[in-house]
Amino acid sequence: MSEKRIFISTGEVSGDLQGALLVHALKRQAQSAGMSLEILALGGDRMAKAGATLLAHTSEIGSMGILESLPFVLPTLQVQNQAKTYLKQHPPDVVILIDYMGPNLALCEYFYKQSLPTPVVYYISPQEWVWGDQWKWGVKLFRSDLIVKATKQVLAIFPAEADYMRRKGAQVRWVGHPLVDRMQTAHTRTSARTALNLSANQPVITLLPASRQQEIKYLLPVICQAAQLIQQKLPEVLFLIPLALEKYRQPIEQAIQHYGLQAKVLSDQVGTQTEDPAESVTLQAIAAADLAITKSGTVNLEIALLNTPQVVLYKVNAVTAWILKHILKFAIPFMSPPNLVAMKAIVPEFMQDQATPQNIAQEALDILLNTDRRQTFLDNYAEMRQVLGEPGVCDRAAQAILQLL
Repeated sequence: MSEKRIFISTGEVSGDLQGALLVHALKRQAQSAGMSLEILALGGDRMAKAGATLLAHTSEIGSMGILESLPFVLPTLQVQNQAKTYLKQHPPDVVILIDYMGPNLALCEYFYKQSLPTPVVYYISPQEWVWGDQWKWGVKLFRSDLIVKATKQVLAIFPAEADYMRRKGAQVRWVGHPLVDRMQTAHTRTSARTALNLSANQPVITLLPASRQQEIKYLLPVICQAAQLIQQKLPEVLFLIPLALEKYRQPIEQAIQHYGLQAKVLSDQVGTQTEDPAESVTLQAIAAADLAITKSGTVNLEIALLNTPQVVLYKVNAVTAWILKHILKFAIPFMSPPNLVAMKAIVPEFMQDQATPQNIAQEALDILLNTDRRQTFLDNYAEMRQVLGEPGVCDRAAQAILQLL
């Protein structure tokens, strides 16, 4: 059988992880089927280590917000033009778009307008099922209509996402959430503390401030100030700070020194060949913790699946926040994925003006000192886990993709 060419497009740290998990699964399933694959990608180090050939590196090109995204417009366009040029010369047999809403919707439109015979699969589609059509004056950012027209199949990770896209007319298969697979061999609290050389009884809080550059500016100071307040009440506490990207080490270490925190900065050996969760320092730090104070994002689901209580915050540029609230009238029920999955407040969220060091520290101390709060977290996490699907998610996604070949 001739070699089949697969092109995958994703961006940011979380997309690189999801892409790497899929690449591993595609290789496993192709080997079982006696198929030979060439996998080309826009992605990051994890995908490269998993076996994809990177056309461009995108794990550091990303932001959340209006003004925040402006510095990334030109780099994104350059990357996309580079990919289009290559794909014209070397047409793929299937295209897979993973999350990364703005850039991937642009690629989705490009493939549709070119009337290419290549099937397009959207895996982890934009969260229009949460946000809906809230934009004014005819401005519609979330393009489910384009996805319906341009894709052969949508591989949904949430049941509500599958139902929404199906109602819009897409061909949809619900596969479940890939983090379910990733957590099957992750550490327990006890084994994680052993791996990190931590005592069994020391209070440990894991801080997860940033996977995007803007978050270093808007979230890191708030989280460190909250940690400082907590340390004043619990002098024996240790803070663990795993790095999403190595380039964040310097500003984080400077913040630790500035606020006088008892903290350890941890760094993963990114993208091992097996992507073994037991070897992930980030997952070890989460599993070992009594509490996580974290940005909003995919990591909130990892924390929930590891049964660690968490406090979530998010802030953007004040001008962006004002435009979203007063001009675009943008409103969502929740920000963090665990709350969106359950459609109820199972983890505390502090957004924009509410994301103060005092609010975060007070909530964190209440969780740490109130045993009933921890049990409530565990009960809610168990309920949430039921709608994320059964293990084998990445293999189900890979099988659906290979069937198109």
